[in-house]
Amino acid sequence: MKKLLIVVDYQNDFVDGALGFPGAADIYPAIREKILKYKNEGQTVVYTKDTHMPEYLTSQEGRNLPVVHCVKGTKGHELFGDLEVLSEGSKVFEKVTFGSDLLFDYLRSETFDSVELVGLVSNICVLSNAVLSKVALPEALITVDARCTASHDTELNEKTLDVLEGIQVQVTHR
Repeated sequence: MKKLLIVVDYQNDFVDGALGFPGAADIYPAIREKILKYKNEGQTVVYTKDTHMPEYLTSQEGRNLPVVHCVKGTKGHELFGDLEVLSEGSKVFEKVTFGSDLLFDYLRSETFDSVELVGLVSNICVLSNAVLSKVALPEALITVDARCTASHDTELNEKTLDVLEGIQVQVTHR
């Protein structure tokens, strides 16, 4: 069985930086453990990185979320903890919006039996990339581990997990 783990935007600015929130760092051990498990099994791990330029505030997203974050070349853009080191040798998809078109293209070119998503933020980028995964690989099992995702709003996180289940994404460890 060919499996893929997508680590979505687990970057410093979302954990303890510009858009960090209580609880974001708490999921780090579970994400790290999952990455190591996939790698030890010889499975594929890829990463997405929210990526902006200094003129972020002039973009549509910047006008709606006026907090400069994940600027390429800054500490906030890097993956949290030792994930930046763990990502070496893996595909890293930089993206300027919530979902990654490059990740979508990659998924369409591969034949994974299952895709699991972890990371931040559940109701924005995890949701967007789960939908893209479902579209790219409609016959693959798509899962999100509830222990490995979070939002600044716990109620919105739970609603997002409900929405994911509604589009036939399996939510585990809920």
